[in-house]
Amino acid sequence: MTRRDNAHARCERCRVHRSLCFCAELPTLPTRTRLVLFLHRYEARKTTNTGSLAASCLPNSAVIIRGHEHAPTPPYVAEPERRTLLLFPHEDATPIDRLAPDERPVTLLVPDGTWRQASKVRQRVPGLAALPCVSLPLGPPARHRLRAEAHETGMATLEAIARALDALGEPQVRAPLERVLRMLVERSLWSRGALDAADVTDGLPAAAVRHDPWSGVARGSS
Repeated sequence: MTRRDNAHARCERCRVHRSLCFCAELPTLPTRTRLVLFLHRYEARKTTNTGSLAASCLPNSAVIIRGHEHAPTPPYVAEPERRTLLLFPHEDATPIDRLAPDERPVTLLVPDGTWRQASKVRQRVPGLAALPCVSLPLGPPARHRLRAEAHETGMATLEAIARALDALGEPQVRAPLERVLRMLVERSLWSRGALDAADVTDGLPAAAVRHDPWSGVARGSS
């Protein structure tokens, strides 16, 4: 049984196996900043995707699926009454904590996919090339990972969103979002047999079972 074959056993929202579902723990986090996630179509079907999970916690957000060969992404039109910023460390990016003052609320555009896919969003989506680009401020390395990163400073999209919102004056959302990421990572690692139950910070559901994605075998938490 492959990972794709056992998709029916996973929660559609948090994407872990249903016995490990933590949707009841997901917060609703209102923000002045609007998040627009440009999600590559290949990324959208990955169980390790975190950008869509962040968006599900942020009511002031939208997800745009891109990367369809025969259906180009429509041009993005920035609203003049909002300050629109693209989050990616291009060479001309300004550290987000060093932006000039602006009273307008921010719309934060975040590409989600592999490093290569994310780096191409600016050129692939009409309307983005003319927008100012921002990067995250210096900070500690990523704390929770399910994948190897292409760059030392790489991190999960959810963690990047949490840090960016903090820098934009919305510090109240960072800790709750980082907790969501921690639950996803730790439960996924436990399910793979890569983490002991005692090391799962927020604990495991009583009915939690480990799932071997290749054999289809489910094993209890005891």
